[in-house]
Amino acid sequence: MHVSSVPRDPRVVVVHERFTEYAGSEAVVEQLARHWPDAPLLAPVHRPGTLPPDLERRVRSTALSRLLRGSRYAHLLPLLPSAMRRLPIPDCDVVVASHHAFATQVVHATTRPVVAYVHSPARWVWDASMREGEAGPRGQAALAVFSAAFRPADRQAAARVHTLVANSRAVAERVRSWWGREATVVHPPVDTDFYTPDADVAREDFFLLAGRLVPYKRPDLAVQAANRAGVPLVVVGDGRVRTEVERLAGPTVRVVGRVDDAGLRDLYRRCRALVMPGLEDFGIVPVEAQACGAPVLALDAGGARDSVVPGLTGDLVPVVDADREVAVWAECLSRFEASAYDPAAVRRHAEGFSRARFRSAMDGVVRAAAGGADAG
Repeated sequence: MHVSSVPRDPRVVVVHERFTEYAGSEAVVEQLARHWPDAPLLAPVHRPGTLPPDLERRVRSTALSRLLRGSRYAHLLPLLPSAMRRLPIPDCDVVVASHHAFATQVVHATTRPVVAYVHSPARWVWDASMREGEAGPRGQAALAVFSAAFRPADRQAAARVHTLVANSRAVAERVRSWWGREATVVHPPVDTDFYTPDADVAREDFFLLAGRLVPYKRPDLAVQAANRAGVPLVVVGDGRVRTEVERLAGPTVRVVGRVDDAGLRDLYRRCRALVMPGLEDFGIVPVEAQACGAPVLALDAGGARDSVVPGLTGDLVPVVDADREVAVWAECLSRFEASAYDPAAVRRHAEGFSRARFRSAMDGVVRAAAGGADAG
């Protein structure tokens, strides 16, 4: 009688870059952790209170955690690759690594197959433009030196990963270009059970920008375009460029800072459309908005090409030169007609990004790796 080599319930260890704040990648890790409830959660650094209490008990970190400065970890950057290579991996069938910059280095810490869920290869390592505006000229120079030294190790580790999973087609293309590997695409999980439409809530005449206020998300572009178009824009979130955003805000722009999940859902339900002018690896926020029936106006690049269907769930704004982008976005805001989109169709599209769909897809990938299937 043939006995399958695939364990009925693979023993999984989940490795993450860092537990210092809860954002999109931590939402991915939470779903991995809940799908494999016995899996230890390992990271070189951990700030207590980052994860839900029941998951906090499963976190194992290293002595580097004592060197954190609140949630800040940049000063530990040179130490993280080595720390990842030396993580004490308990006995398991598969290691699932949540990768931003260094997690694939865990291949040096285990003989077990590694499945890497790649939010992106480190863009600041491979793309010099991503280092602009970081830590001043001296900081940029230091990052450039570090990046050049780290690239060979990054590529070598990726070559040893059993299966690479990208969170979007754009990230899969980076994996192909920078690492020379192919990747399966599994989109991140979105809480489509919480983010839902409400027929009793009417759409209002304002656009919404939501998320961390950091340079690459281009909140400055959204604000300047709204100013030029004279359209209402509500800006939700906080971050290191919030002061600049508030300075740029004209009379039709309102910066409200952080809101809780219920408050964000209410804004998704009421907004004319969500705007996403930055280049995202994937972007969970636009799918949350669509789950609430809101159309999305996003940059025609990166993960938006996976989550926004032009003419059905929103529209994509072309990438143009810097001297034209404000005018192009202002024109798109001025002529955007929310009534052209069926909220029910927008919602149905978002349901394809559910947590259940993500967990099922990752379960299949991990079982294949545990059974010795060829690497992707």
